[in-house]
Amino acid sequence: MKNIFYLILFVFCQQNVGQTSNKSFKTDIKTSYQYLYALHKPKGEEKKPLLIFLHGSGEKGTDIELVKVHGPFKYLKNHELDAYVLAPQCPKETYWESESLYQLIQKIIKENKNIDKSRIYLTGLSMGAWGAWNLAFAHPEMFAALVPIAGFVDRVPMLENCKIKDIPTRIFHGLLDDVVDVRYSIEIYKKLKNCSTDIALTIFDDANHDSWSRVYDNDVIYEWILQQKKPN
Repeated sequence: MKNIFYLILFVFCQQNVGQTSNKSFKTDIKTSYQYLYALHKPKGEEKKPLLIFLHGSGEKGTDIELVKVHGPFKYLKNHELDAYVLAPQCPKETYWESESLYQLIQKIIKENKNIDKSRIYLTGLSMGAWGAWNLAFAHPEMFAALVPIAGFVDRVPMLENCKIKDIPTRIFHGLLDDVVDVRYSIEIYKKLKNCSTDIALTIFDDANHDSWSRVYDNDVIYEWILQQKKPN
């Protein structure tokens, strides 16, 4: 009887043991993005470069004039740039998203046949620098130069730093920045320096978060940018 009891108990336990199965699941999640943007078109019919500028969090919204407060469009008020300049505006409740920005750039290139695809440049300040880092890492094949200013750097760029080793890069940050720690720029510079073909970091000893005005208001950065060209 005891043996029969243990046999019944064994069978009962076997029936209540959990089972593991391996299966798959697939779904599509779609998100829509809509950007206002300002586009400066240069004079002439010959091929011209394209400079993309990503603004900071203070310029989010639906007033497109905000994208002209800082950066290349501010410079254009009193200077000439022999280039297309694209400044999208990030909607109020969102952040820069790489793939939607990439599609916007592709749209601008398609609609403006005179854009030189070997001379597409990317820059941004603060949140825009963060967006520029992410976009450059998402599509390193697109850009001939990268200029991030006072930007946070995500973990992925920190880990995959050499992915953009062929993009000439100029990083700027204020030593006294109390919004985005200067260590982000220092750390990504150290990582890129090991493999990058052309990189420099400038730290302004007396600058807080606004380290971009002295960069964007100066001819020097545009002269350097416009000299860059992807090899054939």
